[in-house]
Parts: sequence; structure tokens; C-alpha cells
Amino acid sequence: MARLPAAVSTGLLLLTACVRAVPPPDVGGRPDPVLERIADWEDRRSLGGGDLVRLATAAPDPVVRGRALRALGRIQDVTTLDAVRAGLTAPDATVRDEAAFAAGELALSWEPLPEDVRTSLTEALTKAESTESEPTVRTTLLESLGKLATPGAVEVLTARLSPPDGAWAGSAAKALGVAARKAGAPLVAQVPLATMVALTESARPQAVRYGGAYLLATAKRPEAVPALSGCVGDADPDVRALCAKSLGDVGGVADVLVLAPLLSDAAPRVAAEAARALAKWAVKCQADEGPRCPPLGALARLESQVKQVGMGNAAWGHPLLAVTQQGLPTSGQPLWIRLRLALAEADRVATSEEIHADLAWLDCRVAAAMDRQTGELKQVQGCGFGRVSEPRRLSLGLHEVAKFTPVLATLSPLINGAPVSAASSPPNNAAPVSSGTLSPPNNSAQTSGAVFAVPLLGHASPLVRGAALDALSERPVPEAKAPVRALIAGDDAVVAGLAASTAGKLHDTEALPAVEALAARVPREPDLAESVAGALVALQGRAAEPRLREWLNHPHANVRRVAAESLTALTGAPVRSARVELPPDTYRPPPAPPGTTLTLRTRKGDITVLLERDAPLTGGNLVALAKQGYFRGITFHRVVPDFVAQGGDPRGDGEGGPGHSIRCEMTRRPYTRGVVGMALSGKDTGGSQFFFTHAPQPHLDGRYTVFGEVVAGMDTVDALLEGTVIDDVIVGTRVP
Repeated sequence: MARLPAAVSTGLLLLTACVRAVPPPDVGGRPDPVLERIADWEDRRSLGGGDLVRLATAAPDPVVRGRALRALGRIQDVTTLDAVRAGLTAPDATVRDEAAFAAGELALSWEPLPEDVRTSLTEALTKAESTESEPTVRTTLLESLGKLATPGAVEVLTARLSPPDGAWAGSAAKALGVAARKAGAPLVAQVPLATMVALTESARPQAVRYGGAYLLATAKRPEAVPALSGCVGDADPDVRALCAKSLGDVGGVADVLVLAPLLSDAAPRVAAEAARALAKWAVKCQADEGPRCPPLGALARLESQVKQVGMGNAAWGHPLLAVTQQGLPTSGQPLWIRLRLALAEADRVATSEEIHADLAWLDCRVAAAMDRQTGELKQVQGCGFGRVSEPRRLSLGLHEVAKFTPVLATLSPLINGAPVSAASSPPNNAAPVSSGTLSPPNNSAQTSGAVFAVPLLGHASPLVRGAALDALSERPVPEAKAPVRALIAGDDAVVAGLAASTAGKLHDTEALPAVEALAARVPREPDLAESVAGALVALQGRAAEPRLREWLNHPHANVRRVAAESLTALTGAPVRSARVELPPDTYRPPPAPPGTTLTLRTRKGDITVLLERDAPLTGGNLVALAKQGYFRGITFHRVVPDFVAQGGDPRGDGEGGPGHSIRCEMTRRPYTRGVVGMALSGKDTGGSQFFFTHAPQPHLDGRYTVFGEVVAGMDTVDALLEGTVIDDVIVGTRVP
């Protein structure tokens, strides 16, 4: 079940002046038995009987010592803290840099650090930063302080913001933004607003402007609106996008005239951020404003962008996609109807199957957003001009109605029950879309759960069954208990896990025997752990503690994390798991040779990725899968405009994988635009799902393995929409 955390879907960005990708130690291409042993220990999450710590502490060769420290950072064992601290004072700058990186990786441990470890790391990093003379090392120290996100770290980083044209202002601002993303905006509440604003002035270097904008975005200060209104006009598209997104968080309806021009920005991803912000503001309009709501009026410009999609410019579908994902109040129903009419007209004259597919999916996205407004599964029943399969339509609609918010449904009249659709017409001759009629609000969805999802628990498609469970988890009804119980014992492990989680939310104690039977499968099927643990805690309470304590010794890191988090919630006392060494026969793919490329063939064009040499096993895993033809016919199932495009899941719902997992190989390459990373659901859970970044994402640095970068076809990445098919992935070699 590899996926990105929900929190990252907000799309916060940052760009540095240059890509500071620190390569692995260079031994001139010769095999080195010591370095090979270190790589083996790292992949097995072993300390080599203490030898790895000894090498990280006292190896006379700085290449060996630095590589050992990187391994400690990837293993993330707090018992190695002293070795990392010692590395911060090493005479060799390369060793100090690797120690600083390792400290940041410890700070990002998937299980929360004990307070004494956080204090110790803060003291060590603060002291090292104050005396460090090597710029590269000092930058790494600032980054690690941001990942640590303690008050002491914030104090140091705040001091480095001044002067705004100083050497460290941009790096410190970025690090403070990362800290605020991790610990919340209150952590940076004492950072002076004037200092942050000064960083965004147009005369500053791009890296400083962006750092300032990123910090303003994460600080979420309403008083920053004037500064944000200025930086939406920045020369750099990443700065404009971030300022638009930030203005959406702290601005309001009065700022529509500032953002509306960005809907026509030269970069569609900037327009997507502006559209998403306007959708947020639409909720603030009064119920009687209706079409006069300024944000809704501005969003009418999306109709012209639909025409661009119909002409084959799929990237211009991203602003519309962003609005459907954000949602609108029901006063936005007339806009949805006009957009569906525009999509139907564009489909009528489309000239390729790929364009037809994009328009059909966007129509279903709009239909699902309409159903989310009402809390009922109606519009998706007939969306997509006959081109979107029933499982995709229903699963999309179910996931959206799971987000139904009753308060939004009371703001204005709703469209009556008939779906707004042209699906009954032939695909190449779509009939006009009926606008329906207005009727008084139907409040049945506000007073009941997702009753309509219960029959869909028996649907033939696991996608639909899983989506129905999602809807029932959020909007439970008693009628779901018996069919949910049946799914826990089913053959599909993903659906069984989701059913167990839903049974816990339904407080169905009769499901406990089935949940316990599923729990017995966790040692062999670790992906079940998260769902089953939640159900056990909900249904058993403290009686679940013995089983969860057994899981603390499971060889899979994510099972241990789940157990520790569940026990912490159950007992009220912090619980951490210990490191467990993997056996020598743990699956390990052949490493990808340096210079290996992967070319993704799609009907929108090719995308060529140069694999990162510092993540050879991650790259090797993808190479092995590609050679097997694994990716043929798999789609990009998740696209979040100005954030990521994610694919590689054979199920198509974000829950699938190849049946094995690989260990994380955190690299020094930051998540800039066009970087490719592994999707995860916890530590060491990588499989086959990957993502492309549309824009820099500093909060992902050191958290998700970077295994490559796009070297050709970034325009195709920008054009990806949900449902874009990967025809094949070709393995190649880049000629130096």
C-alpha cells in the first residue's frame, strides 16, 4: 500500500538557486570490500555487530567514515546518536557533512524521537553550526535543524535570516518552512514578519525570494497578505505558484482581483494554484450571492481552458482538476454545469483518443465534485461520455462523497436528482448536457450515513468495494456491519484490511473474530498492519496490547512503527520499537548500473528518467520490474496539480504493489522540479509506485527516496492526468 501521506497533497514548494545533490563517496570505480560490507549492513538494517558504528566513529579513511555515517542516517537507530554527534566535529569536511545529513535523518525518524534525543541533537547541531566554516556543511546543518523542528533550532535559524542578502538567509528560510510544515505554524510564530517579508523583495536572488515565500506560506500569517499580493507577480513561476497558494490560505474574497489574472499565467501549474485558492474562497461567499460570488465569477475562466484541453494541451486541465479536488460550495453548481457543457462540446470535436480520454475523466471529476456537494452518488453514474469504466466512475464518486461536509450543502439550492450527463449518447456524438432544474435543498444526506454505499460492498470490482468502505468509514451506517464482516474474510488482502478498519469505526464487536484472524496474517502480509491495528484498538482496547507488543519485534519496520504508535495511543505512554536486523536472504534487486535510464512511453509522449547512482537498489528494483513488462498498461492514478503525478500501481487505487518491498535509500538530492521519488506508506515500504514532482517539495527531502530525475519529456509530465496509461517502460543507458 505505497502512497504519499495525505499531508503532502497541499503542494507547498521551494526552489534553491542550484541543485545541491551531494554524490556518494567516490572510490574511482573500484570495488571496495569495506564499502560493500557497509552497503550490505545498511540494506539489512544491521550495525554489523558494532562494526558499522566503529567505522562511523573512527575509520581513518574519510570516504569509509562518511559512507558509514550515511548508512547510520538511513538506518535511523537512535542508539547510534553518539557516533553521529562525533562526526559533526571530525577534521574532514566530507565526514562532517555526512554526519549533519545523518542527524537530519534521525530527526525525520518515522517513530517520534524521545525528548532527550531531540534535545541532544539540537545542542549538537547548534554548536556545530556556530563554528562551521565550510559552506556546504553549514547548509546541511541548517537543513537538519529545520528537519528537527525544535524551539532551539528555530532560534538559530531565525538568527540566520538577517541580513536578508546574507549568505544563509535563503537556506535558513527554507529550513524554517520545513520546521513549520513538520510541527505547525505556531513553532515559527515569533519569527518577525518584517524579516520574512524582506526576503521576498524583487531585488533579492531567486533562492532568497523563494525561501521567504515558502516561510510565509508555512507561517500562515493573515497580516502577510500585502506581501503575498506582491509576490504573485514574481518573475519566477515557482515563486508565483507558492504565493498564490499561500494567499489562498490567509487571504479572502477581497483579494480576488489579485489572483484572478494568474488563471491565465503562462505556466498551467501556477494557474492551478490560483484556481485552487479561488475555490477555497468561494466557501466564504454568502448563500444569497450565488453567481455574484467573486471567486466563482473568476473561475468561469476555466471554460476557456477546457477548450485548450480539447485542442490537446492537457496541462491546462490541471486548473480544473485542482478545483474539483478542492471542491466548491453548492452555490458553485451552475459553474459545474457550464464546465460539463464545455467538456461535452470539446469532446464532440476532439481529434484523438487521448484527448477524448482526458475530457471524459475531467467530466467525471466534475461530476464527482457535484456529488461531494450533495453527499449522494448520482452525477458519476452517467459521467465520462461513455468512455470511463463503471469501476473508475463509482470508486471516484465514493471517495468524493466520503468527504461530504453537511454545512456546505446548506449554503444554496441543489440540483435535483437526475444526473447531469451525456453518457447515453454515442461516444463520438455527445448530446448536449442537460442543466437540470433547481429545487429546494435535499437534506437526506445530511441526516444519514452512506447508505447508498452498502450495496456496492458486493460489487465485482475491488476498486469499488474499497471505495465503498472508505465512504462508510467516514459516514458509517449500521446496515453495513454484516457485509463489512464478510469482506474481512475475503480473498483480496487490501479490501480485507480496509474492511477491518471500517469494522473498527463501526464499533462492530461481532467482527472481532474475523479481525483477529486477519491479524494472524500480519507476520506474512505486513501491509495489513495499519488497518488491523486500528481495528484491534477500537474493538479490543487494552486487550489488544499483547499482540501489538509482539509486533514491536517484527522484521518489517512499518509493522513496528504501527505497533509503537498504536501502543502509545492505547497506553498513553510513549512507545518506540527497537531496530530489527533483516536476514541475509531478504529480497534485494540487482543494483542499477550508473547511467541507467528508464523511458516511460505514453500516448502523450515519452518521459526519460536518469537513475540516481546513490539509490542503486531502488533504481534496480524499477529496472527489474520494467524488464518484466510490469508497468505495461498501468496508469497514473493520482495527479495533484503543482505537486506530483503518481503511478506504478497495478490496482489503480494507490493500494497495490509488486508483492515485495525494498528499503529506503535516502539520497542527498533535493526534491526540485522533475525529480522522481518512491511512494511510501511508512519506512521501507517502497515497491512499484513512484511520483514525479511538478515543483520543488523541500518537505519531502530526506523522507522519500529520490531515485532519478527527468532528463527529457518534462512537458509530458506536466500534461499527465489521472488515467494516463503507461504503454511501456524501456531500460536504457545514457551516453556520457
